[in-house]
Order: sequence, then C-alpha cells, then structure tokens
Amino acid sequence: MTTETHQVSLAQAMGRGFRGKCPHCGEGRLFGRFLKVADHCETCGEEFHLHRADDLPAYLVIVAVGHVIVPLILAVETAYAPPYWLQALIWLPLTLVSSLALLQPVKGAIVGMQWQFGMHGFEAAKKRRAAETMTDLRGVASSGTA
Repeated sequence: MTTETHQVSLAQAMGRGFRGKCPHCGEGRLFGRFLKVADHCETCGEEFHLHRADDLPAYLVIVAVGHVIVPLILAVETAYAPPYWLQALIWLPLTLVSSLALLQPVKGAIVGMQWQFGMHGFEAAKKRRAAETMTDLRGVASSGTA
C-alpha cells in the first residue's frame, strides 16, 4: 500500500478502469467477476460499491460495435453479395465477440470517470483526495519557505 498521494487525471482514471484496475492506485482489481465491480480495492482500500454505471457501458458498446460492423457488412454486401446464411455466419459471432470483449473495459472506464469526477457516491472519496492534496501542498509550501 502506498502512502504517497498524487492527482489522478481523468485520462488516467478512465485508462486504469479500462484495464480493469483501481482508478485510484492502478494496482488493485476493479472487477470481482465479469461485470461485477468489486466492493473495494484490495491494494489501497478505495470503495467501488458506490458506482452507478447502469446501462451506459452497454449503450456505448452498442454504438461503437455498430459503427464498425454495419459499414463492414455493407461493404461486403456491395462488393461480393454473399448469401445471407454466410453473412449471418460471419457477422453474428463477430458482433457478439466484439460486444463481449468491450463491455467490461467500457464499464471500467465509466466507473473510473465517475470516481474521478466524484459522481454519485464517490463525492466523499473526491473530497478526501482534495484534502490530501491540500495537505501535501501546505507541507511543500512550509518546507520551501524555511
């Protein structure tokens, strides 16, 4: 467990969440199961049970996968006109695998964003981080004037 405090940017928090890591320390696991967010980080103790990701990750995955798969389907249909059974054999599994592969990382990024902004139940964590930063800044200012 690290005692060092530092600011975590939005990009860092979302990137850590995307990788399934704690947005605070970047080391602990964010997920206990596939889409079940852990109650807290086993490394730094940050609480995650307060998140409210709800359906936003699924909507974002649908939009992202749809914007990739649909143009590919149209391009293949226009260029080769394969039979519908072949289209279904190719595109349905590709869509399913792509969606499942992106769902957990996108949910992690959303939880990281909520944590960094102090949304929903994460207000107390954000206030605590701000207080720690102010304490660190006061310590640096007082040691710099001595």
